[in-house]
Amino acid sequence: MEKNKYNKSEKPNNKQQHNTADEAVEQEASQTQDEAATEGKSTDVKANAEPEEELSEVDKLKKELEETREQLEKEKKEYLFLMADFDNFRKRTIRERSELIKNAAEKTLKDLLPIVDDFERGLEASKDAAEAKAIHDGMELIYNKLIKHLGDNGVKAMESTGADFNADIHEAIATIPAPDESQKGKVIDTTQKGYTINDKVLRHAKVVVAQ
Repeated sequence: MEKNKYNKSEKPNNKQQHNTADEAVEQEASQTQDEAATEGKSTDVKANAEPEEELSEVDKLKKELEETREQLEKEKKEYLFLMADFDNFRKRTIRERSELIKNAAEKTLKDLLPIVDDFERGLEASKDAAEAKAIHDGMELIYNKLIKHLGDNGVKAMESTGADFNADIHEAIATIPAPDESQKGKVIDTTQKGYTINDKVLRHAKVVVAQ
């Protein structure tokens, strides 16, 4: 009787041990699930952080690229400005040099005009003298060569007599009453020829004007 009683008292202890083992397994499984969930969350956070870091890096590169483009554009404009300024300087220098040479040539050619005047007066005075024909012909030859030289350098005589008086090219040294209404304001006589060089007045014509 005592043996059976002992056996009965053992059964409850075995069941209790079995329940305790199940609880331990369940607790371990739950802990494993919690750890897996925690690890999953950590992985998700890390995965989410990586695209943000990559996006931030891309934005940084884009900004640097834009700044580089702006700097290049600025330097390009400065380069073009300097090139334009240099080109203007070069053209201005060439123009000033050309003007200097032209002005020097103008003075030399202008100094020849009184000689032309003397030739013209000499020719006029000698053309009717038979004995002076040879001298006249020689002077005329020299005169024509001189006029050709002046013409080759852009110097031309003005045709003033009969033209309207123009203060830009004429110098009125005297006035006379107009023979008729149609002659008023016109050049009646030229006492000294005017000359132009390349369409610029080299010497004003001295004229008599009808009023």
